[in-house]
Amino acid sequence: MLKLETVAVMVRDEEKAAKWWKENFGFRIVTSWAHWYTVAPKGARTRMHLCIDGKPEKGNTGFLFVTKDIRRELARLRKKRVKISKPLEVSDWGTTFMFADPDGNEFWVIEE
Repeated sequence: MLKLETVAVMVRDEEKAAKWWKENFGFRIVTSWAHWYTVAPKGARTRMHLCIDGKPEKGNTGFLFVTKDIRRELARLRKKRVKISKPLEVSDWGTTFMFADPDGNEFWVIEE
C-alpha cells in the first residue's frame, strides 16, 4: 500500500523556510541536505519538501491542516505575525482560514 511520504512546496531559500516552519509551527527539521530540506510536525510521517528548484509557486498549495480549536490556532498565528490570507469562515463543510508563508504559498486550516 502506498503512503504519502513528502509533498513539495517551492521556496526561495530552503534553510530560511525550514527555520520559519520550525519557529512558527514547531515543526522539526527532518533532513537538511543540499536540495533536500524536509520539515514535519512532531509525530507525523508525511514531510514537506522545501524545494528551490524553480520559481516559487504563488497561491493555494492545496495543503490542509487540521486543528481541534481553530480560533485558538488563528490567534496563535496572528501573535507570531503569520500572514492570514483568508479570514476565518464558517461554512456548511467546516470552519476554515488560510495563511501564507513568506514565499506566498497559501495553506488551509480546518477545525475537526
